[in-house]
Amino acid sequence: MNAQTPVFELRDEDELSLDLIEAQYALRESRDQKNAKSVLVLVSGIELAGKGEAVKQLREWLDPRYLRVKADAPQRLSSDQAFWQSYTRFIPAEGQIVVMFGNWYSDLLATAMQDPKAFKDSTFDQYVQKMRDFENDLRQNHVHVIKVWFDLSWKSLQKRLDQVDPSEQHWHKLHGLDWRNKKQYDTLQSYSQRFTDDWFIIDGEDEKRRDQCFAQYILQTLQALPEHPTQVEQTWQQASIPKELLVPDQNVLEKEQYKDQLNELTRKVAEAMRCDKRNVIIAFEGMDAAGKGGAIKRIVKKLDPREYEIHTIAAPERYELRRPYLWRFWNRLNDSGKITIFDRTWYGRVLVERIEGFASTVAWQRAYDEINRFEQNLTDCQTVIVKIWLAISKDEQARRFKEREQTLHKRFKITEEDWRNRDKWDQYLEAAADMFEQTDTANAPWHVIATDDKYTARIEVLKAILKQLNVD
Repeated sequence: MNAQTPVFELRDEDELSLDLIEAQYALRESRDQKNAKSVLVLVSGIELAGKGEAVKQLREWLDPRYLRVKADAPQRLSSDQAFWQSYTRFIPAEGQIVVMFGNWYSDLLATAMQDPKAFKDSTFDQYVQKMRDFENDLRQNHVHVIKVWFDLSWKSLQKRLDQVDPSEQHWHKLHGLDWRNKKQYDTLQSYSQRFTDDWFIIDGEDEKRRDQCFAQYILQTLQALPEHPTQVEQTWQQASIPKELLVPDQNVLEKEQYKDQLNELTRKVAEAMRCDKRNVIIAFEGMDAAGKGGAIKRIVKKLDPREYEIHTIAAPERYELRRPYLWRFWNRLNDSGKITIFDRTWYGRVLVERIEGFASTVAWQRAYDEINRFEQNLTDCQTVIVKIWLAISKDEQARRFKEREQTLHKRFKITEEDWRNRDKWDQYLEAAADMFEQTDTANAPWHVIATDDKYTARIEVLKAILKQLNVD
C-alpha cells in the first residue's frame, strides 16, 4: 500500500482539544433535534502503527465520558453468525461517538490471513461488499461511518518490534500473524488494498503527527457532518392484494381431527428444530386477533423453555428510536438462543409505521431492501427464517374482539387502538400486499395462512415450519 498522508498542520494541543470538545458537545446536544446524527469510527491497520496510542490520545483530548471505545482482538468470521452480530450493540445512538478498535474488517483480515488458500479472493470481495452495504444502511439511518487505516512500513515495523518488551509481544501477534514474516506482512497489505479505497490512511511513522492527524480528521468529521441524505420518494405501483386475504378459507377442522394432527405435528416440529444444526427464527405478522399467540403456544408446546426465546414487539422505546431501525432486532438476536420467535417483527416499518405515518415514505420504501439484506445475511449464516402471515376476515376479527371483551382472562388482549385499526383494514391489506411482493425471497419466503378457523391456522403454521425446515 502506498500510504497517503493527509495534509494536516500540527496545532497547539490545548486549542485542538478545545475544538474537539466543542464539536463533541455540539453533536451530543443535537440528539433531540430533527437532524441528529451519530459517528462510528472504524479503526484498523498494521500492528504497532500506533492505532491504540492515537485512540488513547483522542480520548484525552475529548471528554472521555462521551467517547466510547470498543477494543477487541480480531476474531475469525463465523459460519453461523453474521459478521455484524457481535458489534451491533455498540452502534452509537444519535449524539454519540463510538470508536471500534477492532471491527468486522479486522475479523475479515484475521479469517483471510489464517487460511489464505481456502479463503478465495472472490469470497473476500463478497464480504467487503456486504460490509459496505451494511455501512450504507447505517448511514441512511443517520450513523455517519468513517474508516481509518494506520499504515507502517516493513522497516519501521521491525524496528518497533525490536523495542517491544518481550512480555508484551503476545498482544502484537494479531490476525494470526508473525509480524517478523515479510511474506505475511505483504499478504496483509495486499488484502488491505482490496477494501481501503474508501478509508482515511494515516502514516504511522511520525508518532506526534499520527496522533494529531487522527484527531484532526475526527474534528473535521464532527464539524462537517453531512445533512441527512436527501432521497426522493419512489413512484410506487401498488401490488395486487392476494385473493386469500380478501376471502379467507371458511372450512372448519373438526376438533378430534385437530387434536390428532396437533399432537403429531407439535412433536415433529419440536424434534425438527431441536435436531437442525441451524438457528431458527419464526417471524409472525398478520391482522389483530388472527391467532399469533395461540399458534406460538402450540409451536413451543413440546420444547423446553431453555430452548427458545419469544420476543413480543411493541412500539419502540425512546432510546431505540435514537438508533437505526433494525438495531432493536439485531440485539434481540444476540440475546437469543437457537430458536427465536417474534410476535410482530421488523416488518412493522412497512406495515403500521407506514400506515400511521410514523415512518416517512422514503424510509418505508427504503426498508424493503434493508430488510432483505438483513435476512440474507442471516440465512447466509446457518439461519432458517420462517415468516408467517396470519389472516382472517374482517367479520371474524369483529367476532373475536367482542369475545375478548366478554372473556375475563382475555380482556387484556383488546384495546381501543385495536378497534380503531379496523378503520384502516384496507390500508393494511395494501401494505401487506406490497410487503409480500417486495420481501418474498427464495431464502426467506412468506407463508400466508388465511382462514377463519383457528384450528386450521394452528395446523398450517406447524406445517409451514416443517416445510421451511425441509422436513416431510
